[in-house]
Amino acid sequence: MHTTAITLIELGAVLLCLGALGRLAARFGLSPIPLYLVGGLFFGQGGFLALEGLERFSEVASEIGVVLLLLMLGLEYSAKELVTGMRQSWMAGVLDIVLNAVPGAAVALLLGWGPVGALVMAGVTYISSSGIAAKVISDLGRLGNRETPTVLAILVFEDLAMAIYLPVLTAVLAGLSFAGGLQAVGISLVVVTLVLVVALRWGNVVSAIVDSKDREVFLLTLIGAALLVAGLASTLQVSAAVGAFLLGIAISGATAENASRVLEPLRDLFAAIFFVVFGLNTDPASIPPVLGWAVVLALVTAATKIATGWWAAARQGIKPRGRARAGAALVARGEFSIVIAGLAVASGAVVPEIAALATTYVLIMAILGPILARIAEPVMDLLMRRPRAGGTVRGVDTRAGG
Repeated sequence: MHTTAITLIELGAVLLCLGALGRLAARFGLSPIPLYLVGGLFFGQGGFLALEGLERFSEVASEIGVVLLLLMLGLEYSAKELVTGMRQSWMAGVLDIVLNAVPGAAVALLLGWGPVGALVMAGVTYISSSGIAAKVISDLGRLGNRETPTVLAILVFEDLAMAIYLPVLTAVLAGLSFAGGLQAVGISLVVVTLVLVVALRWGNVVSAIVDSKDREVFLLTLIGAALLVAGLASTLQVSAAVGAFLLGIAISGATAENASRVLEPLRDLFAAIFFVVFGLNTDPASIPPVLGWAVVLALVTAATKIATGWWAAARQGIKPRGRARAGAALVARGEFSIVIAGLAVASGAVVPEIAALATTYVLIMAILGPILARIAEPVMDLLMRRPRAGGTVRGVDTRAGG
C-alpha cells in the first residue's frame, strides 16, 4: 500500500481513538491528557500495535502542538498581569521552586542520571499544569473565590520561571560550554525583558498588526506569526515554546480574546497529537522499573504543592478551607512536564528512562490533581468538625467526665 495512504489510515484511526478517549475523560470529569498518553503507549514502540506511517507527520505536528499550547497560555495573561503577579507572588514562587523542584532532582541523582537528568526532572516535578488547574477551577465554580487570584499568581510565576528555565535546559541539553550557557541565559533574559517592555508600551500595536476582521486572514496571520517567532527563538537558543509564550503575552485586549477563541480547536487537536507522540516514543516495558519512584514523587510533590498553596493563601488572610482549595488546585502536572521531558529525550543527552518516569508521573498527577481539588473542601470540613479535647461537637460536651 502507498505510504501516504498508510499515513492517512493510521492518522484517522488515531484521531478517532483520541475522540473516544476525550469523551471518556469528560464523562468522569478528568483531564484527557493521561488517556492520550496511554493511547500513545498502546500504539507506540513496545505497545500492542506499532504505527509506522505516522513518523513524518507526527514530528512536525507535535512541535506545532507545543507552540500552540504555549501561545494560548501566553494569551491568557497581559504583561501588566504578569508584572503584578510577580510582585505579589514572588515569595510563594520561590517556595514553590524549592519544595517542588528538589524532589525531582533528588530522585534523578539517586537513580544515577547525573546533573542533566536532575535538571530535567526538577522541571518535570516543579511546574503545575495551568490548563488542568484552570479547567478544574472553572468546572467547580471557583473563579470568584478569594483563593483563586493567589493560585493564578503562582501559575504566572511558574510560567515566567519556565521562560528562564527552558533556555537554560536547551543550552545544557545541547552540550554548550559554561560560557555558551551563560550566553543563552543572557539572550533569554534580554528577549523576555524586551517582549515585556513592548507588550506594556506597545501591546496595542502588536495586537493591531495581528488582528483582522476576516477570520481566515486572522487565523493565518496568528499561526504564521507564532511559528515564525517560535522558529526565530529556537535559532537564538531561547526555545520555541518560550517564543510562542512571549508572543501570546504581547497580544492583548479583544485581539487576545478572539485569538483564544479561534485557536482553541487547533490547539486541542495538535496538543492531543503531541501527547500521543510522546506516548508513542515511550516503551511501556520501561514503566514498571520506575513505577515505584513515580508513586513516591507523586505523593511527595502532591503534598509540597498543597503546602505551597496553603502558605500563599494564608499570607492573604484566607481561611483554612480556601487554603486547602488553593493547594489542591496546584497539584496536577501535565503539558509543561511532558514538554520538558520531550525536549530532553529528543536531544539524546539523557537516559531514555526519563521519558518513562515523566509519563508515569504525569499520568498519576493529572488524575490525582482534579480528584484532590474536588475533595479538598469536604475533607477540610470533616477535619474541622472533629472533636477536640475540652471542646464541643454540635453542642455536646466532649471534655473528660462531661
